Amino acid sequence: MALNKKIKKQMMNTKRKLITKTDPKSPISEQYKTIRTNINFSSVDQEMRSLMVTSSGPGEGKSTTSANIAVVFAQEGKKVLLVDADMRKPTAHYTFGLNNTFGLTSVLTKQKPLIEVTHSSDVPNLDLLTCGPIPPNPAELLSSRAMAHFFKEVYEEYNMVIFDTPPVLAVTDAQVLANQCHGTILVVSSGTTEVDKATKSKELLESAKAKLLGVVLNNREIKDTNYYYYYGGK
Repeated sequence: MALNKKIKKQMMNTKRKLITKTDPKSPISEQYKTIRTNINFSSVDQEMRSLMVTSSGPGEGKSTTSANIAVVFAQEGKKVLLVDADMRKPTAHYTFGLNNTFGLTSVLTKQKPLIEVTHSSDVPNLDLLTCGPIPPNPAELLSSRAMAHFFKEVYEEYNMVIFDTPPVLAVTDAQVLANQCHGTILVVSSGTTEVDKATKSKELLESAKAKLLGVVLNNREIKDTNYYYYYGGK
């Protein structure tokens, strides 16, 4: 009985995290579509092929935000790859119910080819690449020649590649990846993220030559409705 309750709880958490899939007409899903539209308009001069999603610290909703943005881009008809590049605390395999035995780190260390470790999802046009085994040197892997080759390879197969990365203030991984992506989104949590930390995160991203497209305000109540911005998570 306890196990059944645990499974039901996990299923409910996944449903809440992927609201763009489970309830695509909800107010929250519409907000994600608005984010998608804003991203598309921000890339008038350059085609937006890669997007990095990060936050100041843990618990602000970056992983859930990146997953839902990936879903709405796939719903638009683009071929999308969601990459769990958080090599410190990966979660995409939990969100989508996947095995994390092999993943991004396996590709970068040449243990497995990309085609063998990419997962199809039940969302049309959306594929997933989990983190894989957690390495001792995440920042070095993300700045390696193997990572540059990875970008070339995924651009040949996908219209949009979305990276979920560790928080900016915790480690340097996001800064390392930022200038390799066409755009960056910073997620902040309403009533939780401190202003000075958000400001510091913005400064670090800009110093890393990131193209900061904007900030997503997470966990804010929508007034005059029963819906809430409850997509918290990591």
